[in-house]
Amino acid sequence: MSTSSDVLTLVGPFTEDAFAASLASHQGLPAWWIERKQAAYNQFKTLAYPSKTDESWRFSTRSGFKLEGFSVAYPNTSAASLDTGLPGKPALVFVNNTLASVNPVDAAYLKQGLVVSTLKQALKTHPDVLKAHFMAQTQRLGSEKFASLHTAFVNEGAFIYVPKGLEIKTPITIVHCAQGDTTTVFPHTLVVTEDHAHVSVIDYFVSDSNSTHFCCGANDLYAGHSSKITYVGLQNWSIKDLCLQMNSTVVRRDARAQSLNIHLGGNQARHESLSQLQAPGAFSEMLALTIASGEREFDQRTLQIHQAPNTKSDLLYKNVLQDKARTIFSGLIVVDQDAQKTDAYQSNRNLMLSDSAEANSLPGLEIQANDVRCTHGATTSRVDPEELFYLQARGIPKQKAHELLVFGFFEEVLNRLEDEELHAALRAIIQSKFN
Repeated sequence: MSTSSDVLTLVGPFTEDAFAASLASHQGLPAWWIERKQAAYNQFKTLAYPSKTDESWRFSTRSGFKLEGFSVAYPNTSAASLDTGLPGKPALVFVNNTLASVNPVDAAYLKQGLVVSTLKQALKTHPDVLKAHFMAQTQRLGSEKFASLHTAFVNEGAFIYVPKGLEIKTPITIVHCAQGDTTTVFPHTLVVTEDHAHVSVIDYFVSDSNSTHFCCGANDLYAGHSSKITYVGLQNWSIKDLCLQMNSTVVRRDARAQSLNIHLGGNQARHESLSQLQAPGAFSEMLALTIASGEREFDQRTLQIHQAPNTKSDLLYKNVLQDKARTIFSGLIVVDQDAQKTDAYQSNRNLMLSDSAEANSLPGLEIQANDVRCTHGATTSRVDPEELFYLQARGIPKQKAHELLVFGFFEEVLNRLEDEELHAALRAIIQSKFN
Protein backbone atom coordinates (compact mmCIF):
# COMPACT_ATOMS: atom_id res chain seq x y z
CA MET A 1 0.00 0.00 0.00
CA SER A 2 1.41 3.42 -0.99
CA THR A 3 2.09 5.96 1.73
CA SER A 4 1.63 9.70 1.27
CA SER A 5 5.41 10.11 0.97
CA ASP A 6 5.47 7.47 -1.79
CA VAL A 7 2.82 9.39 -3.71
CA LEU A 8 4.75 12.63 -3.31
CA THR A 9 7.88 10.98 -4.66
CA LEU A 10 5.91 9.57 -7.57
CA VAL A 11 4.15 12.76 -8.69
CA GLY A 12 5.94 15.59 -6.86
CA PRO A 13 3.98 18.85 -7.26
CA PHE A 14 2.05 17.42 -10.22
CA THR A 15 -0.86 16.28 -8.08
CA GLU A 16 -4.42 15.59 -9.21
CA ASP A 17 -5.43 19.08 -8.06
CA ALA A 18 -2.62 20.61 -10.08
CA PHE A 19 -3.64 18.56 -13.11
CA ALA A 20 -7.31 19.56 -12.72
CA ALA A 21 -6.29 23.23 -12.61
CA SER A 22 -4.18 22.78 -15.73
CA LEU A 23 -6.95 20.91 -17.54
CA ALA A 24 -9.44 23.68 -16.79
CA SER A 25 -7.58 25.97 -19.19
CA HIS A 26 -8.33 23.53 -22.02
CA GLN A 27 -12.09 23.60 -21.75
CA GLY A 28 -13.80 24.08 -25.10
CA LEU A 29 -11.12 22.17 -26.97
CA PRO A 30 -11.80 18.80 -28.70
CA ALA A 31 -12.87 15.92 -26.48
CA TRP A 32 -10.07 13.66 -27.77
CA TRP A 33 -7.52 16.24 -26.58
CA ILE A 34 -8.95 16.26 -23.07
CA GLU A 35 -9.17 12.46 -23.04
CA ARG A 36 -5.58 12.10 -24.22
CA LYS A 37 -4.35 14.40 -21.47
CA GLN A 38 -6.36 12.52 -18.83
CA ALA A 39 -4.99 9.17 -20.02
CA ALA A 40 -1.46 10.59 -19.97
CA TYR A 41 -1.86 11.82 -16.40
CA ASN A 42 -3.18 8.43 -15.28
CA GLN A 43 -0.15 6.80 -16.87
CA PHE A 44 2.20 9.33 -15.30
CA LYS A 45 0.88 8.49 -11.83
CA THR A 46 1.36 4.75 -12.27
CA LEU A 47 4.71 4.61 -14.05
CA ALA A 48 7.71 4.09 -11.80
CA TYR A 49 10.82 6.21 -11.77
CA PRO A 50 13.81 4.80 -13.67
CA SER A 51 15.64 2.19 -11.63
CA LYS A 52 19.31 1.28 -11.50
CA THR A 53 18.54 -1.82 -13.59
CA ASP A 54 17.11 0.22 -16.49
CA GLU A 55 19.56 -0.07 -19.37
CA SER A 56 18.17 3.13 -20.90
CA TRP A 57 19.40 5.02 -17.81
CA ARG A 58 22.78 3.34 -17.57
CA PHE A 59 25.48 5.74 -16.32
CA SER A 60 22.84 8.45 -15.70
CA THR A 61 22.50 10.23 -12.38
CA ARG A 62 18.94 9.05 -11.87
CA SER A 63 18.65 10.73 -8.48
CA GLY A 64 18.90 14.09 -10.22
CA PHE A 65 15.53 13.65 -11.92
CA LYS A 66 13.45 14.40 -8.86
CA LEU A 67 10.20 16.30 -9.24
CA GLU A 68 10.05 17.73 -5.73
CA GLY A 69 10.92 21.38 -5.32
CA PHE A 70 9.42 22.60 -8.59
CA SER A 71 6.21 24.52 -9.07
CA VAL A 72 3.29 24.49 -11.49
CA ALA A 73 2.04 27.86 -10.24
CA TYR A 74 3.56 30.05 -12.92
CA PRO A 75 4.65 33.61 -12.05
CA ASN A 76 3.59 36.57 -14.14
CA THR A 77 5.27 36.48 -17.52
CA SER A 78 6.88 39.21 -19.53
CA ALA A 79 7.93 39.12 -23.16
CA ALA A 80 11.27 40.72 -22.48
CA SER A 81 13.32 41.55 -25.54
CA LEU A 82 15.54 38.56 -26.27
CA ASP A 83 18.67 38.76 -28.35
CA THR A 84 18.87 35.20 -29.61
CA GLY A 85 21.77 35.89 -31.94
CA LEU A 86 19.84 34.02 -34.66
CA PRO A 87 18.79 35.37 -38.07
CA GLY A 88 15.50 37.29 -38.10
CA LYS A 89 12.90 37.79 -35.40
CA PRO A 90 11.26 34.85 -33.63
CA ALA A 91 7.83 34.03 -35.01
CA LEU A 92 6.51 32.96 -31.59
CA VAL A 93 7.82 33.56 -28.07
CA PHE A 94 6.52 31.43 -25.21
CA VAL A 95 7.23 32.41 -21.61
CA ASN A 96 6.29 29.98 -18.85
CA ASN A 97 4.04 27.92 -21.12
CA THR A 98 2.15 31.00 -22.34
CA LEU A 99 2.30 32.81 -25.67
CA ALA A 100 4.03 36.11 -24.92
CA SER A 101 4.68 37.69 -28.33
CA VAL A 102 4.19 37.13 -32.05
CA ASN A 103 6.12 38.39 -35.06
CA PRO A 104 4.26 37.77 -38.32
CA VAL A 105 5.89 35.60 -40.96
CA ASP A 106 5.99 36.52 -44.64
CA ALA A 107 2.42 37.13 -45.79
CA ALA A 108 3.19 35.57 -49.18
CA TYR A 109 3.81 32.22 -47.48
CA LEU A 110 0.62 32.54 -45.43
CA LYS A 111 -1.39 33.07 -48.62
CA GLN A 112 0.06 29.81 -49.94
CA GLY A 113 -1.10 27.91 -46.88
CA LEU A 114 1.77 28.08 -44.40
CA VAL A 115 0.52 27.88 -40.81
CA VAL A 116 2.58 29.12 -37.87
CA SER A 117 0.38 29.13 -34.79
CA THR A 118 0.00 27.82 -31.27
CA LEU A 119 -1.17 24.33 -30.37
CA LYS A 120 -4.46 25.67 -28.99
CA GLN A 121 -5.14 27.58 -32.19
CA ALA A 122 -4.27 24.49 -34.23
CA LEU A 123 -6.72 22.42 -32.21
CA LYS A 124 -9.45 24.61 -33.71
CA THR A 125 -8.09 25.03 -37.24
CA HIS A 126 -6.19 21.75 -37.89
CA PRO A 127 -7.45 19.24 -35.31
CA ASP A 128 -6.95 16.20 -37.56
CA VAL A 129 -3.27 17.06 -38.18
CA LEU A 130 -2.67 17.57 -34.49
CA LYS A 131 -4.48 14.37 -33.55
CA ALA A 132 -2.39 12.37 -36.01
CA HIS A 133 1.03 13.73 -35.03
CA PHE A 134 1.10 15.26 -31.54
CA MET A 135 3.11 12.89 -29.28
CA ALA A 136 1.93 10.09 -31.57
CA GLN A 137 5.12 8.03 -31.42
CA THR A 138 5.68 5.70 -28.49
CA GLN A 139 8.60 6.75 -26.31
CA ARG A 140 11.23 4.00 -26.29
CA LEU A 141 14.30 5.58 -24.79
CA GLY A 142 13.56 5.55 -21.07
CA SER A 143 11.49 8.65 -20.36
CA GLU A 144 8.00 7.23 -20.69
CA LYS A 145 7.00 8.69 -17.33
CA PHE A 146 8.21 12.15 -18.28
CA ALA A 147 6.57 11.93 -21.72
CA SER A 148 3.27 11.24 -19.96
CA LEU A 149 3.88 14.20 -17.67
CA HIS A 150 4.56 16.42 -20.67
CA THR A 151 1.42 15.30 -22.51
CA ALA A 152 -0.71 15.81 -19.41
CA PHE A 153 0.54 19.30 -18.53
CA VAL A 154 1.63 20.89 -21.81
CA ASN A 155 -0.37 24.09 -22.06
CA GLU A 156 0.92 25.68 -25.24
CA GLY A 157 3.45 25.20 -27.99
CA ALA A 158 4.24 25.87 -31.61
CA PHE A 159 2.44 24.34 -34.59
CA ILE A 160 4.06 24.64 -38.01
CA TYR A 161 2.28 23.20 -41.04
CA VAL A 162 3.69 23.44 -44.57
CA PRO A 163 1.28 22.40 -47.33
CA LYS A 164 2.14 20.40 -50.42
CA GLY A 165 4.84 21.87 -52.64
CA LEU A 166 5.57 25.00 -50.58
CA GLU A 167 9.23 25.81 -49.94
CA ILE A 168 9.98 28.24 -47.09
CA LYS A 169 13.24 30.05 -47.81
CA THR A 170 13.94 31.57 -44.36
CA PRO A 171 14.11 29.76 -41.00
CA ILE A 172 11.14 29.95 -38.63
CA THR A 173 12.36 30.60 -35.08
CA ILE A 174 10.44 29.67 -31.94
CA VAL A 175 11.59 30.85 -28.49
CA HIS A 176 10.75 28.96 -25.29
CA CYS A 177 11.58 30.86 -22.10
CA ALA A 178 11.40 29.98 -18.40
CA GLN A 179 11.18 32.75 -15.80
CA GLY A 180 11.01 32.60 -12.01
CA ASP A 181 12.74 30.25 -9.61
CA THR A 182 11.48 26.61 -9.46
CA THR A 183 9.20 27.13 -12.48
CA THR A 184 8.34 24.11 -14.62
CA VAL A 185 7.95 24.53 -18.38
CA PHE A 186 6.72 22.13 -21.06
CA PRO A 187 7.93 23.50 -24.41
CA HIS A 188 6.57 21.78 -27.49
CA THR A 189 7.01 22.21 -31.24
CA LEU A 190 5.12 20.22 -33.87
CA VAL A 191 6.30 20.45 -37.49
CA VAL A 192 4.41 18.78 -40.35
CA THR A 193 5.44 19.03 -44.00
CA GLU A 194 3.22 17.69 -46.75
CA ASP A 195 4.58 16.21 -50.00
CA HIS A 196 7.46 18.14 -51.63
CA ALA A 197 7.41 20.90 -48.97
CA HIS A 198 10.57 22.39 -47.43
CA VAL A 199 11.05 24.23 -44.12
CA SER A 200 13.74 25.12 -41.57
CA VAL A 201 12.72 25.49 -37.92
CA ILE A 202 14.79 26.69 -34.97
CA ASP A 203 13.80 26.04 -31.35
CA TYR A 204 15.64 28.34 -28.95
CA PHE A 205 15.44 27.43 -25.25
CA VAL A 206 16.46 30.02 -22.64
CA SER A 207 15.81 30.78 -18.95
CA ASP A 208 16.73 33.11 -16.08
CA SER A 209 20.44 32.71 -15.47
CA ASN A 210 20.15 32.92 -11.67
CA SER A 211 17.14 30.63 -11.22
CA THR A 212 16.44 26.90 -11.24
CA HIS A 213 13.81 25.40 -13.52
CA PHE A 214 12.51 22.01 -14.63
CA CYS A 215 12.27 21.95 -18.41
CA CYS A 216 10.34 18.97 -19.78
CA GLY A 217 10.07 19.50 -23.53
CA ALA A 218 9.24 17.57 -26.68
CA ASN A 219 9.07 18.06 -30.41
CA ASP A 220 7.42 16.08 -33.20
CA LEU A 221 8.73 16.23 -36.76
CA TYR A 222 6.82 14.65 -39.64
CA ALA A 223 8.36 14.79 -43.12
CA GLY A 224 5.85 13.80 -45.79
CA HIS A 225 6.81 12.22 -49.12
CA SER A 226 9.72 14.01 -50.87
CA SER A 227 9.67 16.83 -48.32
CA LYS A 228 12.53 18.28 -46.31
CA ILE A 229 12.75 19.44 -42.70
CA THR A 230 15.79 21.12 -41.22
CA TYR A 231 15.45 21.40 -37.45
CA VAL A 232 17.84 23.12 -35.05
CA GLY A 233 17.34 22.85 -31.29
CA LEU A 234 19.52 25.40 -29.47
CA GLN A 235 19.43 24.55 -25.77
CA ASN A 236 20.66 27.49 -23.69
CA TRP A 237 18.87 26.89 -20.40
CA SER A 238 20.36 28.18 -17.13
CA ILE A 239 23.30 26.13 -15.86
CA LYS A 240 21.15 25.38 -12.78
CA ASP A 241 18.30 23.79 -14.70
CA LEU A 242 17.09 20.20 -14.86
CA CYS A 243 16.33 19.56 -18.54
CA LEU A 244 14.71 16.79 -20.53
CA GLN A 245 13.96 17.02 -24.25
CA MET A 246 12.26 14.26 -26.25
CA ASN A 247 12.37 14.29 -30.04
CA SER A 248 10.35 12.07 -32.40
CA THR A 249 10.97 12.20 -36.14
CA VAL A 250 9.05 10.34 -38.85
CA VAL A 251 10.44 10.34 -42.39
CA ARG A 252 8.36 9.17 -45.34
CA ARG A 253 9.18 8.19 -48.94
CA ASP A 254 12.15 10.10 -50.45
CA ALA A 255 11.93 12.67 -47.64
CA ARG A 256 14.84 14.14 -45.71
CA ALA A 257 14.93 15.21 -42.06
CA GLN A 258 18.02 16.91 -40.69
CA SER A 259 18.13 17.69 -36.98
CA LEU A 260 20.94 19.50 -35.17
CA ASN A 261 20.75 19.77 -31.40
CA ILE A 262 23.19 22.08 -29.63
CA HIS A 263 23.54 21.66 -25.87
CA LEU A 264 24.98 24.62 -23.99
CA GLY A 265 22.98 24.92 -20.75
CA GLY A 266 21.49 22.90 -17.93
CA ASN A 267 22.96 21.38 -14.83
CA GLN A 268 21.67 17.94 -15.74
CA ALA A 269 20.38 17.64 -19.28
CA ARG A 270 18.98 14.56 -21.00
CA HIS A 271 18.09 14.47 -24.69
CA GLU A 272 16.30 11.58 -26.37
CA SER A 273 16.01 11.38 -30.15
CA LEU A 274 13.94 8.79 -32.02
CA SER A 275 14.00 8.68 -35.82
CA GLN A 276 11.78 6.34 -37.82
CA LEU A 277 12.36 5.80 -41.54
CA GLN A 278 9.05 4.45 -42.72
CA ALA A 279 9.24 4.35 -46.54
CA PRO A 280 11.82 3.74 -49.27
CA GLY A 281 14.19 6.62 -49.97
CA ALA A 282 13.79 8.16 -46.52
CA PHE A 283 16.89 9.85 -45.08
CA SER A 284 17.44 11.02 -41.49
CA GLU A 285 20.49 13.03 -40.46
CA MET A 286 20.95 13.33 -36.68
CA LEU A 287 23.56 15.80 -35.46
CA ALA A 288 24.52 17.18 -32.05
CA LEU A 289 27.14 19.42 -30.44
CA THR A 290 27.67 19.68 -26.69
CA ILE A 291 29.87 21.88 -24.52
CA ALA A 292 30.08 20.23 -21.11
CA SER A 293 31.80 22.14 -18.30
CA GLY A 294 31.87 22.36 -14.52
CA GLU A 295 30.29 19.29 -12.93
CA ARG A 296 27.34 19.15 -15.30
CA GLU A 297 25.95 16.02 -16.93
CA PHE A 298 24.70 15.66 -20.51
CA ASP A 299 22.87 12.44 -21.32
CA GLN A 300 22.12 11.60 -24.96
CA ARG A 301 19.98 8.63 -26.06
CA THR A 302 19.24 7.90 -29.70
CA LEU A 303 17.33 5.33 -31.73
CA GLN A 304 17.43 5.00 -35.52
CA ILE A 305 14.72 2.62 -36.76
CA HIS A 306 14.76 1.50 -40.39
CA GLN A 307 11.32 0.12 -41.20
CA ALA A 308 11.46 0.03 -45.01
CA PRO A 309 14.00 -0.92 -47.69
CA ASN A 310 16.44 1.56 -49.26
CA THR A 311 16.55 3.99 -46.35
CA LYS A 312 19.50 5.88 -44.91
CA SER A 313 20.40 7.43 -41.56
CA ASP A 314 23.53 9.28 -40.50
CA LEU A 315 24.23 10.20 -36.88
CA LEU A 316 27.16 12.33 -35.72
CA TYR A 317 27.29 13.50 -32.09
CA LYS A 318 30.29 15.52 -30.89
CA ASN A 319 31.03 16.50 -27.28
CA VAL A 320 33.68 18.78 -25.80
CA LEU A 321 34.28 18.10 -22.11
CA GLN A 322 35.93 20.42 -19.60
CA ASP A 323 36.52 20.42 -15.83
CA LYS A 324 34.62 17.56 -14.14
CA ALA A 325 31.78 17.32 -16.65
CA ARG A 326 30.19 14.02 -17.72
CA THR A 327 28.57 12.93 -20.95
CA ILE A 328 26.67 9.76 -21.78
CA PHE A 329 25.90 8.67 -25.31
CA SER A 330 23.80 5.56 -25.91
CA GLY A 331 22.70 4.97 -29.47
CA LEU A 332 21.03 2.06 -31.24
CA ILE A 333 20.43 1.35 -34.92
CA VAL A 334 17.53 -1.05 -35.52
CA VAL A 335 16.99 -2.56 -38.96
CA ASP A 336 13.69 -4.39 -39.41
CA GLN A 337 13.50 -7.68 -41.31
CA ASP A 338 12.03 -6.07 -44.45
CA ALA A 339 14.42 -3.10 -44.46
CA GLN A 340 16.86 -4.46 -47.02
CA LYS A 341 19.45 -2.10 -48.58
CA THR A 342 19.59 -0.06 -45.38
CA ASP A 343 22.54 2.33 -45.10
CA ALA A 344 23.05 3.45 -41.50
CA TYR A 345 25.90 5.24 -39.76
CA GLN A 346 26.40 6.22 -36.14
CA SER A 347 29.36 8.03 -34.59
CA ASN A 348 29.99 9.62 -31.19
CA ARG A 349 33.20 11.61 -30.79
CA ASN A 350 34.43 13.15 -27.56
CA LEU A 351 37.16 15.75 -27.14
CA MET A 352 38.55 15.82 -23.60
CA LEU A 353 39.96 19.13 -22.33
CA SER A 354 40.38 17.92 -18.76
CA ASP A 355 41.78 14.88 -16.97
CA SER A 356 38.78 14.97 -14.61
CA ALA A 357 36.05 14.84 -17.26
CA GLU A 358 34.23 11.59 -18.11
CA ALA A 359 32.74 10.43 -21.41
CA ASN A 360 30.64 7.26 -21.68
CA SER A 361 29.72 5.86 -25.10
CA LEU A 362 27.43 2.93 -25.87
CA PRO A 363 26.82 2.59 -29.63
CA GLY A 364 24.85 -0.46 -30.79
CA LEU A 365 23.28 -2.36 -33.69
CA GLU A 366 20.23 -4.62 -33.95
CA ILE A 367 19.98 -5.97 -37.49
CA GLN A 368 17.31 -8.38 -38.74
CA ALA A 369 17.89 -7.92 -42.49
CA ASN A 370 20.75 -9.55 -44.42
CA ASP A 371 21.52 -6.99 -47.13
CA VAL A 372 22.54 -3.85 -45.26
CA ARG A 373 25.48 -1.57 -44.62
CA CYS A 374 25.65 -0.42 -40.99
CA THR A 375 28.59 1.05 -39.11
CA HIS A 376 28.88 2.48 -35.63
CA GLY A 377 31.63 3.64 -33.34
CA ALA A 378 32.87 6.02 -30.69
CA THR A 379 36.13 7.84 -30.07
CA THR A 380 37.54 9.73 -27.11
CA SER A 381 40.66 11.82 -27.50
CA ARG A 382 42.52 14.89 -26.30
CA VAL A 383 43.78 17.94 -28.14
CA ASP A 384 46.80 16.86 -30.18
CA PRO A 385 49.86 18.53 -28.57
CA GLU A 386 51.59 18.66 -31.95
CA GLU A 387 48.69 20.59 -33.47
CA LEU A 388 48.71 22.93 -30.46
CA PHE A 389 52.46 23.45 -30.81
CA TYR A 390 52.09 24.11 -34.55
CA LEU A 391 49.66 26.97 -33.91
CA GLN A 392 51.66 28.42 -31.02
CA ALA A 393 54.84 28.33 -33.12
CA ARG A 394 53.08 30.70 -35.52
CA GLY A 395 52.40 33.28 -32.84
CA ILE A 396 48.91 32.19 -31.78
CA PRO A 397 48.43 32.35 -27.97
CA LYS A 398 47.79 28.98 -26.33
CA GLN A 399 44.19 29.78 -25.30
CA LYS A 400 43.30 30.98 -28.80
CA ALA A 401 45.03 27.96 -30.34
CA HIS A 402 43.00 25.70 -28.06
CA GLU A 403 39.82 27.44 -29.17
CA LEU A 404 40.69 27.08 -32.85
CA LEU A 405 41.22 23.35 -32.46
CA VAL A 406 37.93 22.94 -30.61
CA PHE A 407 36.01 24.80 -33.29
CA GLY A 408 37.75 22.80 -35.95
CA PHE A 409 36.35 19.76 -34.16
CA PHE A 410 32.83 21.28 -34.26
CA GLU A 411 32.97 22.49 -37.87
CA GLU A 412 32.44 19.01 -39.30
CA VAL A 413 28.92 19.13 -37.85
CA LEU A 414 28.14 22.79 -38.57
CA ASN A 415 29.25 22.33 -42.18
CA ARG A 416 26.32 19.97 -42.69
CA LEU A 417 23.98 23.00 -42.62
CA GLU A 418 23.16 24.45 -46.03
CA ASP A 419 22.16 27.87 -44.62
CA GLU A 420 25.42 29.82 -44.35
CA GLU A 421 23.90 32.65 -42.33
CA LEU A 422 22.55 30.20 -39.78
CA HIS A 423 25.88 28.39 -39.71
CA ALA A 424 27.71 31.65 -38.89
CA ALA A 425 25.18 32.62 -36.22
CA LEU A 426 25.41 29.27 -34.47
CA ARG A 427 29.18 29.35 -34.57
CA ALA A 428 29.21 32.78 -32.92
CA ILE A 429 26.80 31.63 -30.20
CA ILE A 430 28.86 28.52 -29.45
CA GLN A 431 32.06 30.54 -29.42
CA SER A 432 30.68 33.08 -26.91
CA LYS A 433 29.48 30.25 -24.67
CA PHE A 434 32.79 28.44 -24.88
CA ASN A 435 34.66 31.58 -23.84
